[in-house]
Amino acid sequence: MNRFLFSAFLVPGLAVQGGAAERGQLDFSPTLFTVMAAINAAGYDTELASPNSDDLRMQVRNALAASQAPVLQDLKKFFAEHHASDATAELSQYVSFALSVGDPPDFKFRYREVDLPPDVRQLQEFAPLLVRFYREAKLSELWAASQPAFERTLARYHTPVSRAILEANAYLRNATAGYLGRNFQIYMDLLGAPNQVQTRSYADDYFVVVTPSADPRVPDIRHAYLHYLLDPLATKYSADILKKNSLIDYAQGAPALDPSYKSDFLLLTTESLIKAVEARLPGNADTVDEALRDGYILTPFFAEQLTIYEKQQEAMRLFFPEMIKRISAVREDQRLAKVTFAEHTRVRAAKVVEAKPRVSEPSPAEKAIEEADKQYGSKDYTRAKQSYLRVLEVDGEKSIHARAYYGLARIAVLENDAEMGERLFQKVLDSAPDPWVKAWTHVYLGRLSDIAGNRDDAAKHYQTALAVDGASAGARQAAEQGMHDSYKKEKN
Repeated sequence: MNRFLFSAFLVPGLAVQGGAAERGQLDFSPTLFTVMAAINAAGYDTELASPNSDDLRMQVRNALAASQAPVLQDLKKFFAEHHASDATAELSQYVSFALSVGDPPDFKFRYREVDLPPDVRQLQEFAPLLVRFYREAKLSELWAASQPAFERTLARYHTPVSRAILEANAYLRNATAGYLGRNFQIYMDLLGAPNQVQTRSYADDYFVVVTPSADPRVPDIRHAYLHYLLDPLATKYSADILKKNSLIDYAQGAPALDPSYKSDFLLLTTESLIKAVEARLPGNADTVDEALRDGYILTPFFAEQLTIYEKQQEAMRLFFPEMIKRISAVREDQRLAKVTFAEHTRVRAAKVVEAKPRVSEPSPAEKAIEEADKQYGSKDYTRAKQSYLRVLEVDGEKSIHARAYYGLARIAVLENDAEMGERLFQKVLDSAPDPWVKAWTHVYLGRLSDIAGNRDDAAKHYQTALAVDGASAGARQAAEQGMHDSYKKEKN
């Protein structure tokens, strides 16, 4: 096997840098990262001191300030001139922008100007600034150095989000692949103000952007996924739904209901159905009665219909039109006339973690490993190798030495030295690695065993990677793919 093929097989993302759709529904985006880094450098300070803010946010801000990139002054001016009315709107417009442009370094708009969201049209001049920012502030290096933080966050979300999406698909009897040719994508954003979940629907793409929080925002993600599945049905059968439009008058008398639902009966109908579905799924906090008192007037009707749905075999997409036809304005009038609506919106306070003591100055070993990882991320392998060796000479935690051995092992792989790579990966396992490094180390050892034709050893390493508590989503995917590929080779 020649050097390029050997290295490309072992090192994820070296041969082809896959996009988000190739990584799966839960991922992080270099475009979103660049946009958020830019506004942080330009003056986006919302909840910067919150204990729920990710440490990466301050690290990125400090790195950008130290870069002294000439574009920073222009970014600050642009940000000040496009200041939004409140903190949520401030973040929202830049999230919309990030989801409307393509990958770095070009950041070209993915849609025609006429199809751009309104909040993006006013930010069009941000695109050339972003191109400059990516180049002058060396964002590719900062992005590479940030990967471990993102992977650890994905590891927190991977299992609960997968379970939540599986529950929704199972209940609605929906195929787990792309639904009606549409795509559902969740992006983690570690540089935004905490406790935010923002959703967007552009053409056939449905996006959810989640910022840091003490507890994973799984219920909000599942809620967005239910919209992704059910919104097209409401649109398809809108004529039948709008025949019952007179019922929206009751919603006008619900003080706690958001005004958007009071003016859009399709939206109100879909939200009422989602509230009813959520009440049937595990881990839901709200009842059907609470949803009704909040103003989601059709939730009791849908709750009754779901008991019928559960006893038959059709998927929701087939059951839906018949269910809509069963809405009786007369019966719902009788039900709604007796309702006392809630006076105030129920707000569930986000959990706040206790403030972590921030270390003002990293240890020499931490500084050295961060510098080495940065050099590796920018593909300066000669200097990275020297830096990793220096880390091993500095007193520090075993986990930091494990990261150094891990870096040296990957460089050995790139230099086509499988024997040295295997020895160094074994050194990683002997040095108390953190879960992220441990899982990826077993993935690499599995690939090395695969290349050597040791299928049993490869399978053991892949299985061990999958069993690591705290393994990243990327490592799990790689291990699963490795087991699949190894099995195919064994059959052939």
